[in-house]
Amino acid sequence: MFKFLVLPLALLMLLTACDPTIVPPPRSADYYFKEGESFFERHLYEDAVASWRKVRDSYYSPELNKLAELKIAEAQYLAENYEESAASYSAFRKEHPRDERLAEALYFQGMSYYKQMASKDRDQTAAQNALITFRRLVAEYPSDKRIEEVEFLIQRCRNRLAEHEVYVGRFYLRTGNYQAAINRLKGILTDFPNYYYRDEAFFYLGSAYLKLQQKKAAADTFNNLFDQFPNSQYIIESQKILEKNY
Repeated sequence: MFKFLVLPLALLMLLTACDPTIVPPPRSADYYFKEGESFFERHLYEDAVASWRKVRDSYYSPELNKLAELKIAEAQYLAENYEESAASYSAFRKEHPRDERLAEALYFQGMSYYKQMASKDRDQTAAQNALITFRRLVAEYPSDKRIEEVEFLIQRCRNRLAEHEVYVGRFYLRTGNYQAAINRLKGILTDFPNYYYRDEAFFYLGSAYLKLQQKKAAADTFNNLFDQFPNSQYIIESQKILEKNY
């Protein structure tokens, strides 16, 4: 009878040894951080983010967790996942308001918005967010090494917003909504005094005034165009319009 018990017992031991449900011991946060660095160096950004999230969620070390958060944001930025990187940098700034790397986080948050800027005929939320973020960087960290670049980017954001306003103003002019066109185009001249293509705004603003028979306002606008932009491509067309209506 003993012989019949040996085989089932051996079989049971074999099945237990092959049990796939056995869980390997957990790896350390340091291991996952180094694993993330290895993925990052090979440009495997999604894998790097996955590894660093394990570090971030481990609560192993406050400093290591903060570093993992920044590395996650950096990997998302380099992977061109700009919405995610903007959110990650924003979260880092909110959660660690006294960290010495806040200027860096603010810069790359702004760059994440800047990389999402749409063409002039599209929604400009990203340009607005980039402008707000870059202005905050200049205000809070005026000695930062990136200030000169950021000031240039601020002007690029403002130009795109101005281009959008001209686009909308022209749309209103084309569709017969002349007062709305005037409001938009006047706003450009007030809000964007350094916009390079203000001559275009002057031209369409003068045209909109004429559509509403506001001839003095139209003449003043065209005269501003002549005075400020004597070499503008809109000079000849403006002169034709004035000759036709006066």
